Amino acid sequence: MRPRVLTSTLLSASRLYTTATSSATCRATHALIPSNLVKTCAPLTTRTFSTSSTRSNTPSTPSTPITMAASSATLLEAFKARRSFYQLNKELPIPKEKVTSIVQENLIQIPSSFNSQSNRVLVLYGAEHDKLWDITSEVLKPLVPAESWDATAARNAGFKAGAGTVLFFIDTTVVSGMQEKFALYKDRFPTWAEHSTAMLQFAAWTTLEAEGLGANLQHYNPLIDERVAAEWNIPAHWQLTAQLVFGGKAGEAGPKDALPLEQTFKVAGA
Repeated sequence: MRPRVLTSTLLSASRLYTTATSSATCRATHALIPSNLVKTCAPLTTRTFSTSSTRSNTPSTPSTPITMAASSATLLEAFKARRSFYQLNKELPIPKEKVTSIVQENLIQIPSSFNSQSNRVLVLYGAEHDKLWDITSEVLKPLVPAESWDATAARNAGFKAGAGTVLFFIDTTVVSGMQEKFALYKDRFPTWAEHSTAMLQFAAWTTLEAEGLGANLQHYNPLIDERVAAEWNIPAHWQLTAQLVFGGKAGEAGPKDALPLEQTFKVAGA
């Protein structure tokens, strides 16, 4: 049986489910969230937001009160909770097997253009994770100015302090095969593959943090590509795109700024 991805997209479940109902929304919610965590359930959750015209540490949100299904509100809470945690340790709040299952389920469920399924993943734990960041330091040291090395080394040590890393790849043979099969869209398939790997990275990051882990996303490709391929027998046609470092939270996430919606959002026809 495939594991449920959103076992803990529940950061705010106790706030969202407060009254009993037998609606379809309630039944759908129970299908997503274990029954032992949801005692009663409200079909709709109303949340009021305010919009500021100035930049702030709080992301801009709609000024008009909105009503959404409880399951949608829970997803949005999980999206908001996803942050960059750089202070990590090796104490995972859930078993490694559960981490693996969550990443696997995300890999299965994330969409790709024409269902091409171009995403590939390698998960490293323990000594293998440590080895990745030792390799990264070895690759970077000749390239980084001497006066900047201490800061770079400290940053890499912070990644190594985590419990594991998810490495994301694109299978370029899938992309080239789609280009041959659908010549009209030849120029678009590389971009669409990037879209899919980005969605996978976001989904894995969000669901792991919903389980209580901390994580941050890094991009040391292509500098480390050859060493990674040699060390873990990665096929030459797997193109490394990102590295998601995860572990127990040893500190808090930093502030997050967001531009006001007036600068970033438009709507027509409403």
